[in-house]
Amino acid sequence: QLQLVESGGGLVQPGGSLRLSCAASGFTLDYYGIGWFRQAPGKEREAVSCINANGASTVYADSLMGRFAISRDNAKNTVYLQMNSLKPEDTAVYYCAAERTRPGLCVGSLVPSMTSWGQGTQVTVSS
Repeated sequence: QLQLVESGGGLVQPGGSLRLSCAASGFTLDYYGIGWFRQAPGKEREAVSCINANGASTVYADSLMGRFAISRDNAKNTVYLQMNSLKPEDTAVYYCAAERTRPGLCVGSLVPSMTSWGQGTQVTVSS
């Protein structure tokens, strides 16, 4: 059974960094694009970043202004989201999600949703 498990969330001060991990089990990530999404209290879920199956293409929400970096290690069946210069407005539950690869997935644009989801990890940015 396809399963995604996020980890690495927590409480961090403004300006700090966190690295989130998304570990897959029950399937190999080699054939999947992976996205990171977040949902803050009272707000709609938004797409944060996306990486295609071979890692050659990455996409980010414009609002991030280059503070986040997505990467993948298919040998470890894991995708990462490095978050730097964190702001209070980055506070949210962060989810990773997987979509079977197809032409154009995670190339040039984010996708609003994906097929399989993890349970989420809380990120709180506060002093």
